Amino acid sequence: MRYQHAIDRRQFLALAGSTTLAAGLGISPAAWAASPRQSLTVGTRIIEVNGKAATVFGITDVKGRSGLILEAAGGFNVSLTNATDVATIMHWHGLTPPFGMDGNPLSQQPIAPGASMDFSFDLPRGGTNWMHSHMGLQETQLMAAPLIVREGEPQMQEVVVLLHDFSFTPPEETLATLKGKGAAVVGSGTAGMNHSGMTMNGTDGATAMPGMNMGGMAMGGMGNMDMDLNDITFDAYLANDRTLTDPEIVAVDKGDTVLLRIINGAASTNFWIDLGQIEGTVKAVDGMPVQPLRGSRFGLAMAQRIDIEVTMPIDGAAVPVLAQREGDIARTGIVLAPTGATVTKIAAAADTQSAPVLLELERQLLAASPLSAKPVTRQIMAMLTGDMQAYVWGIDGRTFDNRQPLEVAKGDRVEITMHNMSMMSHPMHLHGHHFQVVGLEGQKVSGAMRDTVLVPSMGMVTIQFDADNPGEWPLHCHNLYHMAAGMMTIVKYV
Repeated sequence: MRYQHAIDRRQFLALAGSTTLAAGLGISPAAWAASPRQSLTVGTRIIEVNGKAATVFGITDVKGRSGLILEAAGGFNVSLTNATDVATIMHWHGLTPPFGMDGNPLSQQPIAPGASMDFSFDLPRGGTNWMHSHMGLQETQLMAAPLIVREGEPQMQEVVVLLHDFSFTPPEETLATLKGKGAAVVGSGTAGMNHSGMTMNGTDGATAMPGMNMGGMAMGGMGNMDMDLNDITFDAYLANDRTLTDPEIVAVDKGDTVLLRIINGAASTNFWIDLGQIEGTVKAVDGMPVQPLRGSRFGLAMAQRIDIEVTMPIDGAAVPVLAQREGDIARTGIVLAPTGATVTKIAAAADTQSAPVLLELERQLLAASPLSAKPVTRQIMAMLTGDMQAYVWGIDGRTFDNRQPLEVAKGDRVEITMHNMSMMSHPMHLHGHHFQVVGLEGQKVSGAMRDTVLVPSMGMVTIQFDADNPGEWPLHCHNLYHMAAGMMTIVKYV
């Protein structure tokens, strides 16, 4: 997908990154003055995937560690160097910086090979976030890393898990196959139809009207809906760059409580997080605290994060933390293991196919700090549309190149209802803001604060946020192939 935009003088100043210019844009100097500038480098590396070498991207700090861990009080004060041979744009997913610091194609020019860019802004809160390329299809080649913001010293051991889907097939070839032949199995260079065992109501993807793949017209909250789950079958599914043939074994103490910070960095896969025989307590989603919720199995859509506190068994048994792909038997994961624990081999294929990830978790989540009571001053309906056969996705029947901005004014309490008219789920991400989920399938809720929410096939989700960060902010599906095929618009301050 090509992004064509003009950078005006205000945006150009924001990109300059100097102390004076940043302050002129309203960026508090307190953040970056309080701590030394940290450095990140985007480069390439070689990993082994099921016995085969793969060259992928990586984002590392000065010690060679993936991503960053920051203190909120010190602010975001980072210099990013591009050591690859391709230009890139880095998005700080989950943070809400001023427009020019967000890292998206609307607000900044790409960072050229060998060049650097400085980013400085306040961090109002801690949370589990991540960083990833927002240029082309680079994210699919693992140009992503954790971005953890803490508020003081950790109260327990923290374990970060970054999930990915991986293919040896170049992503450009994958997208070309999808556009040429409809929904495709793309892995190891092969292609074909994949509906993950689900049917499309006998239509084989036929559309009911231009721009809308209507299928069986079943609502997203219904268990018997006809829907298409996965465009692509990948060669592997990774947890911290490893498969279950050689999973990461994390040393923990028996009886201790561990905080799992799980990030779904997959390009085109929703997962079920499975703790097996033990339960955990959900403490936050998308870096925002929620009322504690107990459980052992949680749906996690693309780009979403979940923080789960898990208490290790006192008998010293190991605890696998697995992520199984929706509508599939494929899975990945890590193992939490006290000293001396027996770690048994875990198959990369589960015994049974998982269900679709829908709104089960969303219905149970309650924000720990919800939006303040305030009248809605701007209501917007956004229709999520798509044609599976042509592999064209859009919002209100328009692709990004033909977008109609969703206009808001500073100070508005904005309500957006997203109605999915396609037969695939769409994890919708809004840049520059956190929003509260306030409606699910037409029913009012006081749900979680998020930056990414899943809108199931034929489903409807309503969000609210305060328009307090002027700019032209992307609103898009975080299935990278859907976004590349057109499902993105902008929330524009006027």
